[in-house]
Amino acid sequence: MIDALYIGATGMQAQQLNVDVVANNLANVNTSGFKKSRVTFQDAYYQVLNPSANLTEGGASAVMLGMGAMVSSNSKSFTQGELKATESPLDFAIQGNGFFEVLMPDGTSAYTRFGALKVNENGVLSTAKGYELKEQIEVPSDVIEVVVDAKGKVSGRLADKSTLIELGQIELTSFASLEGLLPMGDNLYQASDASGEKTTGIPTENGLGSVAQGYLEASNVKLAEEMVNLVLAQRAYELNAKVIQASDDMLSISNNLRR
Repeated sequence: MIDALYIGATGMQAQQLNVDVVANNLANVNTSGFKKSRVTFQDAYYQVLNPSANLTEGGASAVMLGMGAMVSSNSKSFTQGELKATESPLDFAIQGNGFFEVLMPDGTSAYTRFGALKVNENGVLSTAKGYELKEQIEVPSDVIEVVVDAKGKVSGRLADKSTLIELGQIELTSFASLEGLLPMGDNLYQASDASGEKTTGIPTENGLGSVAQGYLEASNVKLAEEMVNLVLAQRAYELNAKVIQASDDMLSISNNLRR
């Protein structure tokens, strides 16, 4: 009965994290470029109740008692989100597995699917937070419109509205294991050993995907799916709480026994 208390507690802790993850998914349902998280579980350690059992062939089998559940992983799902038209020439969505590579203040690289760009004070294409694209694409002040094709070629339209000048080339980056990327907040991810080999190239090549100008990728959170997950997590939490309550009732009965 004492073991049941601890086993029920592990289940409640695991489901609490599950509810927290679902809550974060729902909170970001309208966050462009957001990728939902999913929790997976595994059974915890096992205790041998009859350690003196002869485990050799023909002997008695060991009686094993599971010690509850634990979280196996909390990983991101990088399924494609729906593309939303914005009509802004500096909004870009990626159709495929690629990421925009941006430069952080400390000189390291980060990766994002959030393609709401702007021209910063230095005249360079950057994210809404001011992180410049690794390609360092400069937009001259006499350019009235930026034009980007599906392959990431960046051109600028001059004031006469007929002349296009080439400004640079947007490249995309992907990894062998997207689930190994580390979320940093601000729709940014950081490479890790688990993300594996990095691939960088021109959009539409090597499975990196294409660039769609005037669109943003919506969150890949599905409301109906998350609500179902929330109900399941709540019921699982409730059942584990009942296990603890039942164990406590049994202990109370034992303590109240009279000769």
